[in-house]
Amino acid sequence: MNARRTDAAPWYRQAAKLIPKHIYLKSIGTTLFISLFFCAYFYVLKNPAYPITVMPTTLLDSLIDFQPLALPVYLSLWVYVSLPPIFFATRGELYRYGMAAALTCLAGLTVFYFWPTTAPVADIDWARYPDMLFLKNIDASGNAFPSLHVATAVFSGIWLHHLLRRLGGPWWILSINGLWCIGIAYSTLATRQHVAVDMWAGVVLGGLAAWLSLRHHLKTTVAIKVSQPLI
Repeated sequence: MNARRTDAAPWYRQAAKLIPKHIYLKSIGTTLFISLFFCAYFYVLKNPAYPITVMPTTLLDSLIDFQPLALPVYLSLWVYVSLPPIFFATRGELYRYGMAAALTCLAGLTVFYFWPTTAPVADIDWARYPDMLFLKNIDASGNAFPSLHVATAVFSGIWLHHLLRRLGGPWWILSINGLWCIGIAYSTLATRQHVAVDMWAGVVLGGLAAWLSLRHHLKTTVAIKVSQPLI
């Protein structure tokens, strides 16, 4: 077991030093990435190439009631996915992470194109919930399986856990990260944007993508350290 260095700066000071590194690349890159994703997402959503399949509900869907207060948690995904990049120190790490995130989204979009799906119509008067109605009008409950909302949350959550641990983050910050990720996944059901089948598929996609990309990242990091000459 690797002992934590006693002379290391507190995790939050290390994090504060990482945030300004390549700040323009981080901010512009994240904004551009999200913008391009939305363009592709809404194009596939509005132009299905094949008949649309309505996803089935399960027992879990019947156990979770519609909860309009879950909307802020649902929308917080776009803050959540922006967090991992700020804790990278080098351009190489940022590029590799961005490529892995892009491939994750591309996998989901490919499924959406060849197998368009939608969540079943909920027996809810959306006019009673203006904020939810706004979401439904912009993002219809299509592109359902797998839930990319959940996939990107899980992908970001696993990476964020790794990065916070690398900084020596305490248990409570790791717990907040885990609860936030779980909350986003839960909100997809509570807002009736997805059903449980979509959510679990998103967990699998995001988890597998994070595992593969982290494995590659760690191997690359070790290779770089080995190749560096000793001074």
